[in-house]
Amino acid sequence: MGRFLVEGAAAHPALTLTAEMGRGATRAQVAACRVIIDFSLPDGTARLLELVENQALIVGTTGLSPETVAGLAAHAERAPVLRASNFSTGVTLLTELVARAARALPDYDLEIVEMHHRHKRDAPSGTARSLAEAAAFARDVSLSERAIYGREGEVGPRPGGEIGLHAVRGGDVAGEHTVYLAGSGERLMLGHLATSRQAFAEGALRAAAWIADRPAGAYEMRDVLGL
Repeated sequence: MGRFLVEGAAAHPALTLTAEMGRGATRAQVAACRVIIDFSLPDGTARLLELVENQALIVGTTGLSPETVAGLAAHAERAPVLRASNFSTGVTLLTELVARAARALPDYDLEIVEMHHRHKRDAPSGTARSLAEAAAFARDVSLSERAIYGREGEVGPRPGGEIGLHAVRGGDVAGEHTVYLAGSGERLMLGHLATSRQAFAEGALRAAAWIADRPAGAYEMRDVLGL
C-alpha cells in the first residue's frame, strides 16, 4: 500500500508528496504535511495521534483499539478525519447496495464471505465488518447481538435474523467480498473483487484531495463520492 500511495501521490495533479513516514516519524515531518494518509498498524495510528496538530487525516488502518478510535474522534473536533475500512470506490457503492438490499429483504438470511492474502492479520476484515454494520443498521438491529463468526459442530438450524461473517485466507488475494441474501427459492449475491491494492490507493488519494479544504469533522468515503 505504501508503494502504491507514494507512486500515486507523485503522479496526482492535485497532490504533492511532502514526506514518507514510518515508525520513526517525527513531529517535524508531520507538521510539514497538510493531509496525512495512514495505512499502518494499530500502534502506528496511535503514535500518529501523538504527533498531529491540525492536519487532516485519512485513516485506512483497521483493528484499532477503542482508545485510538476515541482519539480520532477527538481529532475530528479540530480537523477533518476520514476513516474507512476500504477505500475502493467499488466497495463504497457495494456498501450502499447491501444496505438497500438488507432493508428491502428483511426476512432473507444474510451471510458475508471474505477472502484475503495469507499475511492479513485481522479477521474478519474491516470491510466485512462494515458491510455487516451497514446491513444491521438498515434492518434496525444490533450487529453485536446478531453476528456469528463462522460455524462449527452441532449448531442446529440457522436462527432468523442472524448475520454470518466468514473469513478465508490464502495466496496473494488483494480482497474479495461476497454478501449473500438467501430467501426461499432464490438468493441475491452482491460482491466486489479487488485484483490489486492500487484500487485502494487511488481511493485514498482521491479522499486526500477532497478533504484538504473541508472543515473539522468525521467523514466517510460516501461523502467523497457524494452518496
